[in-house]
Amino acid sequence: MKKVLVTGGTGFIGKRVCDTLQEKDYGVTVVSRDPERAKTKLQSIDEIYTWNPETEQLPSEATSDLHAVIHLAGESIASRWNAKKKQRIRDSRILSTQNLVSSLASTEAKPEVLVCASAIGLYGATGDDSFTEESDKGTDFLAEVCQQWETEGQKASELGIRVVHVRIGLVLGIGGGLLEQVLPPFKIGAGGKLGSGKQWMSWVHIDDVVGIIMHSLDNEGVQGALNATAPNPVRNIEFTKTLGSVLRKPAIFPVPAFILHLLMGEFAEFVMLSQNVLPDRTEASGYEFQFHTLESALEDLLK
Repeated sequence: MKKVLVTGGTGFIGKRVCDTLQEKDYGVTVVSRDPERAKTKLQSIDEIYTWNPETEQLPSEATSDLHAVIHLAGESIASRWNAKKKQRIRDSRILSTQNLVSSLASTEAKPEVLVCASAIGLYGATGDDSFTEESDKGTDFLAEVCQQWETEGQKASELGIRVVHVRIGLVLGIGGGLLEQVLPPFKIGAGGKLGSGKQWMSWVHIDDVVGIIMHSLDNEGVQGALNATAPNPVRNIEFTKTLGSVLRKPAIFPVPAFILHLLMGEFAEFVMLSQNVLPDRTEASGYEFQFHTLESALEDLLK
């Protein structure tokens, strides 16, 4: 049985990844800053170890005889930002990846592959232009964090480890991600476009995020950056109409940009960001998306 170490295993994506690994007969080891909570959420996993990702290396018991590492740990960005929040966002990604790679450097038998989460925030605002894995990087806060995050992860390649950076878009799923933020007003018929509604949204079904991670794990020829975004991004106004249609609720209550700024502060800039990101390299690597259209994804999740 091949052993895979997962960080961030109790998260929205991480739990689904752990379940899928077990379904495919991988041995799963999880590290968490709160192992008791992790044991409650991941009851079928026996090997759960304590790890403070910002301050220490991985426990040696967790790194022995590894086939792969899937690194998903990171502070959620979905709340009002202030200086402390932004520092936690940065440290939870960059310092954790530094400590992880340093831990792998000290192991005698190296894993074959490191699949490291990243985000399409790396591209910054794309406006109406479509961006792919080969496009220029942004210069805002999240773009700089993502670039440093990937730089630290890529250092594992110097150890002879294959490295894949999965740049995750706006994830659609039940129990977390984008829908957890937007469903409450839509369910009572109070949903609507954000700002002008013209901004592009590069969405992706959670099954495809997990699918791309597994594709990266299982295929030796896959390395470098892969966009985890569906092939058909939509503008916010189309997202609004489609979500309302699937829920059979009106979506006629727009939220002006200034209201978002009052409610969310600087985080509102991310919410309003226009990102038209395509998975060119992901599809070229042989991955076949399960959900190509927004309507099919939402109907799968909400009906």
